[in-house]
Amino acid sequence: MAWINKVCLTGCLAALLLTMGCSVSYKFNGASIDYSKTKTIQIADFPIRASYVWGPMGPMFNNRLKDQFANHTRLIQVRRNGDLKIDGEITQYQQRNKSVSAEGYSAQTELSITVNVRFTNTANHAEDFERQFTSTASYETTLSLNAVQEELVGEMIRDICDQIFNATVANW
Repeated sequence: MAWINKVCLTGCLAALLLTMGCSVSYKFNGASIDYSKTKTIQIADFPIRASYVWGPMGPMFNNRLKDQFANHTRLIQVRRNGDLKIDGEITQYQQRNKSVSAEGYSAQTELSITVNVRFTNTANHAEDFERQFTSTASYETTLSLNAVQEELVGEMIRDICDQIFNATVANW
């Protein structure tokens, strides 16, 4: 019986040493960045180039995008010469009727934001792209746009920033 305890203890000790000797890195935020090559990111402010504008949208988007990278990567944000560069513009902000009620009136309105993004990876130009990202949200037409705009724009900005993050550093 004593030899079983010794074998069990030896096995546990070997497993512990083996585990300590190996290093496995899991990233739950989805980022797959080689920090030995990529240390900095340059994120320009995105101007609004849409014909319809809601003033707070620009700062909301710019702050959220920068926060996304600050909170989910170890990249240092710089003003110039970043290893990764993200710039672009908000090209569209619009609303349209989504559905009609039985009485023939608009029942739901869809709000959408489109952002054009240019991404440059100075270490690997094969990953460079220019792409548009869009998000939509709907609201009941019985509500005014002013009543739901801040909440819906916030949701759409979160969605677009997630899309940009995934396309640039998560390689999804």
